[in-house]
Amino acid sequence: MDRIPILRMGQTLLVTIQIDMQDQTAMALQEDLAQRIAATGANGVLIDISALEVVDSFIGRMLSIISGVARVLSATAVVVGMQPAVAITLVELGLSLDGVRTALDVERGMALLDRLRQPHGVRRGA
Repeated sequence: MDRIPILRMGQTLLVTIQIDMQDQTAMALQEDLAQRIAATGANGVLIDISALEVVDSFIGRMLSIISGVARVLSATAVVVGMQPAVAITLVELGLSLDGVRTALDVERGMALLDRLRQPHGVRRGA
């Protein structure tokens, strides 16, 4: 079974999904990511799905579950790089990914995490 690597960048964990995820791989990612968040104290998770061209309802639900697990462990998850066809498929499947934050790419995802980490009312550079 393939394992998806989880890289640490400061207080953020970066997950880049480069393979079409099978159900077993998605389940392993959920467990691996939860363990890494707990072990590192990371407060942000970027899940890059730009290489995914096809998703099914199980993978859509797993993205939602992974985001929820991160939230329970005090980390914010952002899914980045969603292809238009993947977004259309998720909507057609009736999966709105409630509670899952998204950004167009890794750079925008990191910027979103940075904004979310700032105390309310405090702006950087002000």
